[in-house]
Amino acid sequence: MASLNTAALENSGIEKLEPAVSGSSVINVGEDERVWSTVGGGMLLTYGLKRGSIGGLLLAAAGGYLVYRGMSGHCPMSEAIGRNTADRPAATLQPIEITTRLTIYKPREEVFQFWRQLENLPRFMSHLKEVRQLDSTHSHWVAQVGDGKVAETLGSVEWDAQIIHEVPNERLVWKSVEGATVDNAGEVRFADSADGFGTELQATIRYRPPVGHLGSAIMKLFNPAFSQLIEKDLRRFKEVIESDEKAAVPAAQALSGTAQL
Repeated sequence: MASLNTAALENSGIEKLEPAVSGSSVINVGEDERVWSTVGGGMLLTYGLKRGSIGGLLLAAAGGYLVYRGMSGHCPMSEAIGRNTADRPAATLQPIEITTRLTIYKPREEVFQFWRQLENLPRFMSHLKEVRQLDSTHSHWVAQVGDGKVAETLGSVEWDAQIIHEVPNERLVWKSVEGATVDNAGEVRFADSADGFGTELQATIRYRPPVGHLGSAIMKLFNPAFSQLIEKDLRRFKEVIESDEKAAVPAAQALSGTAQL
């Protein structure tokens, strides 16, 4: 088929052609839903590629679709069924909660102080790039979306948090401030271990995906992988703090009491 250049069209009196507003030109995904599609898709993509199996590739493909959906604001599936959330306020969902516990063979005061210094958190939490203390109770958090090339492509997510309750050497509770990209809260409890040689640590993390029913399905799908990530981070915390030779416990005690998540 012969092509027509712009000059020929103008000379012939025909108005300049404009593509129809349809398909991927239409934004039919709301802002909150786009954020969580991008975040959830990036994590799913990373998790699937790491698995390397056929199932992993399928998860990676689903993650790639969600990333496209979030970054473009267009969802072909929503378009097919006539669903549009671009101008619709997102529904509020019940928070998803993850709790894990382990025993650390260090004194309770030392374990609490290490955690209370929030700048230490990225040392063992793989998804955190930075935590910066703003004052005695407020902090700024930066988390990466996925890792490797996925992280380079999708960048990071930032929010501010506030410590809302603190009992030295026993309990620490924080939550994100109003307007955070990721609504989340956490609590860490510290107690003497049953054998008297260490600290029993229980960490609970809650997050709320503000994306309606689709977001709920996405986060429930990814929830087992996120739970494994938190458990892995806490095992890393155990390794980091117990490797401090200044307060190391006898090897026999550590071997006999290593916590199983």
